[in-house]
Amino acid sequence: MITSSTVVNGVVEKLRQALARGQWRCGEMLPGQRELAEQLGISRPSLREAVTVLETLGLVRSMPGKGVLVLDADSAEPTLVPAAVAEASLEDVLQLRYTLEPFIVGLVAQSISNQETGQLRLTLMDMREALDADDAEAGVNAYIAFHEALFALTSNPIFQSVVQQTSNALKQSAQVLRKSPEHLAARLEENEAVVRAIRNKDSAQASAQMRRHILQEGRRMGIELKIPDEQPGR
Repeated sequence: MITSSTVVNGVVEKLRQALARGQWRCGEMLPGQRELAEQLGISRPSLREAVTVLETLGLVRSMPGKGVLVLDADSAEPTLVPAAVAEASLEDVLQLRYTLEPFIVGLVAQSISNQETGQLRLTLMDMREALDADDAEAGVNAYIAFHEALFALTSNPIFQSVVQQTSNALKQSAQVLRKSPEHLAARLEENEAVVRAIRNKDSAQASAQMRRHILQEGRRMGIELKIPDEQPGR
């Protein structure tokens, strides 16, 4: 299914109207992603993008591991990306990701449930569908959704605040990802390797595969990361 700005804008308007009617009240959770996507007759990537817009408008908030919470529309204010993130370079973004994501996936591999592994694999399926449909926009959305799903599995409350900045930084680099749709297959392959290691409860391998993925992302963007590791690719 092709993701387009027209589809997403239509979904945003439908959800805004439903919230205005009180179909879901402040403090309630929206239906699960699969259920809501089926109700609206759209793909999950389209729904996720629409939810991101609603978050920016201050109408909902994604709660890691719980779902999407409805906020008070009367007091809603747009969620602003911190200035430090907005001004970050691509190399800054990659350095942050290289610092955090390998450690996060290592922790996730130690405690992830079968259900959570299944959710990660669903986002990879979205990437596969986008690749098969030659849909660059859906591919970028699914790629970001996969990494955000990993962030959401972090149980450390201090990390939650930090990984939100990582998520914002990842979205800041989305425009660059859209300009290189030919790399979607490589991104999918690298992320599949991460999930295989997580499924096998192999923390060291999961971390190593994530480091490899981020280094490769840098090279695809023409950036050779300057990192302190003596053997960064291992």
